[in-house]
Amino acid sequence: MFSAAVVGTGLIGTSIALALRDQGVVPHLLDRDPESARTAADLGAGVVGFPREPVDLAVIAVPPQHVALVLKEHQLLGLAHDFTDVASVKDRPQREAAELGCDLSRFVGGHPMGGREQSGPLAAQRGLFHGRPWVLTPSAASRESAVDRVKELAELCGAHPVVMTQSDHDRAVALTSHAPHVVATLLAARLLSGDDCQLRLSGQGLRDTTRIASGDPGLWTDILGSNAGAVADVLTEFASDLQVVVEALRDLGTRVPEQPHTSTAQLTSALVRGVQGRARVPAPASGGLHLSGAAAHG
Repeated sequence: MFSAAVVGTGLIGTSIALALRDQGVVPHLLDRDPESARTAADLGAGVVGFPREPVDLAVIAVPPQHVALVLKEHQLLGLAHDFTDVASVKDRPQREAAELGCDLSRFVGGHPMGGREQSGPLAAQRGLFHGRPWVLTPSAASRESAVDRVKELAELCGAHPVVMTQSDHDRAVALTSHAPHVVATLLAARLLSGDDCQLRLSGQGLRDTTRIASGDPGLWTDILGSNAGAVADVLTEFASDLQVVVEALRDLGTRVPEQPHTSTAQLTSALVRGVQGRARVPAPASGGLHLSGAAAHG
């Protein structure tokens, strides 16, 4: 067992603190918004304030663009012996931390793969990461004891540690989280042109496919901008597939389709590939929550 601090008491930070409390660890809660830290403490997530002596592990639970600066600040303040973060992008914060001169031997990047559309400490749940992967992205400089400590953190929160490189992680989440958020958002934006009569026909399918579009736009701008290249690669391929479907539908929508058999085959192929791709998505862990929404990313 170790001592801990959580810097950033939003959904993810508070959920981690609640999970640690259940395991007998009382985290120190720090946030630039004192009210957020007090709210987390009132929920039973820990105690507000800087520890009297360095804790074993500090969790940096802030958006990607702030990770390196917050890490540098709290290493200089002597908050902890080792540090990790929970941002959904790993390569850019790691590079920025190196540029700022952070002690990377005491830092291990992390990303718990669980979340909700809601944000803030009041949305936190102690079982948020139960049965979910928790990605660790140690650098070549990360000391083994720090890696072991972050693995223990994941396990105490009920998650399964998975070690990846920063770039492999960022490509993975571009495919499974970041690009899907953009697609859901653009689909939801189309509803702005619908009239009330049309929207009254909305069913569960529409709610399911647009659910994650309710994430905080400011945070998602940070997330997508921090993983821009990988997300753009996925969306470029998506746009190509979408264009094929649009052209097939345009052709089938004419009175006398020019290539009816080809267009029908292209449409059917797109639908079949969708069924095949959906079948590859692992079933959610029992009692776990889907990774979605801005709050899923620290």
